[in-house]
Amino acid sequence: QVQLVESGGGLVQAGDSLRLSCAASGRSFSSYALGWFRQAPGKEREYLGSISWNGGGTYYQDSVKERFTISRDNAKNTAYLQMNRLKLEDTAVYYCAADPNIAVVEAGQSGIWGKGTQVTVSS
Repeated sequence: QVQLVESGGGLVQAGDSLRLSCAASGRSFSSYALGWFRQAPGKEREYLGSISWNGGGTYYQDSVKERFTISRDNAKNTAYLQMNRLKLEDTAVYYCAADPNIAVVEAGQSGIWGKGTQVTVSS
């Protein structure tokens, strides 16, 4: 089983770009699909997108697909969330999640989650 640690969050201005990382420990990282989620204060957790175990398939929530890109480097045991043209409403804690089954990831039912990284977008 893998463990996940997100990083790369911070305070940015609207319109800026930011790349988040999700680093995994464990030898079976390449067997897992990964997903990115976020949760803003007072709101439910929101699915952003996911990537298959080999990176061959990526899927996005409609609200972010024009601005966010998910990728992974299995040699580095790391997945990424590239966020462009950030908006105030992107302010949230961002999480990555993993499961061998991408459908489980997309449903938010993974048993493996990182602790999150805070992204704050200011005007």
